[in-house]
Amino acid sequence: MSLDWTVVVPLKAAASGKSRLGASAELVRAIGLDTVAAAAAVARVVVVTADPRTAADAAAISGVTVVAEEEPHGLNAAIALGMPAVDVPRAALLGDLPALRPEDLRRALHAAASVDRAVVADAEGTGSTLVTARAGVAWESAFGESSLARHLALGCVRLDVSKQSTLRRDVDTMAQLAEAAALGLGPRSVRFSTGSALSQGGHHREA
Repeated sequence: MSLDWTVVVPLKAAASGKSRLGASAELVRAIGLDTVAAAAAVARVVVVTADPRTAADAAAISGVTVVAEEEPHGLNAAIALGMPAVDVPRAALLGDLPALRPEDLRRALHAAASVDRAVVADAEGTGSTLVTARAGVAWESAFGESSLARHLALGCVRLDVSKQSTLRRDVDTMAQLAEAAALGLGPRSVRFSTGSALSQGGHHREA
C-alpha cells in the first residue's frame, strides 16, 4: 500500500552526473530510475530533471510525475522546484540508491511521520540520503558533501536506520557500487553494471 507521502527525487543529466563513479551515462540513468521505481512502490514520486531521456523514462513508471528543470542549479534548488505545498508530508530522496528496497523506505517514512523533520544518514554517517518534513512544516534541505550535520542543524531528527539498510547505501564511487551490488541492485542497474562491482557478489533483485 502506498503511503500518503510525496517523495521528490532530483536526477542529474546522465552524461554529467556521477563523475567520481566514472560510470557510463546508461548506468547513471539506470541507478536513478531504479531509485525512482523503488520509491514509487511506496509513495507518490516527483522527479526533477533537465535530462529529456531521463524525464521520459521516469514518466513511464507508474505513480511518477516529472518536473522539467530548465537549467540545473544544484540538488537543493531542484528539490525545491518539485516540492509540493506544505499541507502534505514530503520527502526528498537522492537518486543514487540502486539497491533501494521499497520496504526500507516505507519503514523510514513511517518513523518520520512522528517528527517535524527527519533525516537518514548515508552509510558513511556524514551525508544524507533522505530528508523529510511532515504536513504543515516548511521545507528546508541542505544536501551536498557532509550534509548530515547541516540537516541536524536545521532541526532534523536523525532516524535510527540500520547501516545495512538499502536506504543508506548511496553510490558515488566504484567501491560503493560494489557494496550496493552486494545488497542486490535493481534490474536496470544490473543491466548496465560490469566489472568489479558485480564480481564482488552483486545480484539481481526485482524493483
